[in-house]
Amino acid sequence: MVVPVIDFSKLDGGAGERAEVMAQIDNGCEEWGFFQLVNHGVPKELLDRVKKVCSESYRRREEAFMASEPVRMLEGLVEAERRGEAVAPVDDMDWEDIFYLHDGNQWPSSPPDFKETMREYRAELRKLAERVMEVMDENLGLEKGHMKRAFTSDGRHAPFFGTKVSHYPPCPRPDLITGLRAHTDAGGVILLFQDDRVGGLQVLKDGLWTDVQPLADAIVVNTGDQVEVLSNGRYRSAWHRVLPMRDGNRRSVASFYNPAFEATISPAMAVDGGAYPEYVFGDYMDVYNKQKFDAKEPRFDAVRAPKSALL
Repeated sequence: MVVPVIDFSKLDGGAGERAEVMAQIDNGCEEWGFFQLVNHGVPKELLDRVKKVCSESYRRREEAFMASEPVRMLEGLVEAERRGEAVAPVDDMDWEDIFYLHDGNQWPSSPPDFKETMREYRAELRKLAERVMEVMDENLGLEKGHMKRAFTSDGRHAPFFGTKVSHYPPCPRPDLITGLRAHTDAGGVILLFQDDRVGGLQVLKDGLWTDVQPLADAIVVNTGDQVEVLSNGRYRSAWHRVLPMRDGNRRSVASFYNPAFEATISPAMAVDGGAYPEYVFGDYMDVYNKQKFDAKEPRFDAVRAPKSALL
């Protein structure tokens, strides 16, 4: 099995090409929860600059990572193993160096062109996310802009658009720790600019873990829990994980187009006795932050209950 690769430029082609792209995205959302976009409109020159500044930023952080808790934990396990002790893989920690970018936090000041490059990149990715959401609206039979309006309470609140910059350094014992534990994403539409040389990202499809193949200059799209709810389960958020690698330093830049924390989310095509409740996204995040790596269905059940039950 191969994660779908879609030429997004054909969306602006003739009727036949456009229909083909619409169907491919619908299939990617419904059958996989993951697909890759090529010819997506984000300039290659900008993507090259993103690679450069993110890699340089990690080099300034590498020494700190080597002194971090995951490294110390793994070194302790290896030492215990040398002493002949039985050791078990770490199941509550990730072999990952991360920092977050959004409009309200402090960004790294070095390298000097980091802020300018990432502001430009985030603006392009936000536009791309909104185009993808419009395709989802049309495929679901919704009015154009429905998903964006749901995420913003009809424009009363700004959506949350965050970017997670990750590196997965070479791991000497990938059998003892994960790169990133299996999870679904809490939010809406996620756009990932992943490493085009070092693999490791996998999506769960039909009970099997399938590689999301590295592809130069592609943007990987996956649907989060809120798209599952809005589509009343037609588009389901997909379980995914990152495996640690012995060789190579995997770069990953994931941008999340999520609802405003104040936005009320509910199925757009509600049916009596449906599986998904109506709730405020901020309440869902309170639950998700405690249960990220657990089954997602209990999260929906938790926000179905009165808010006092969440405390």
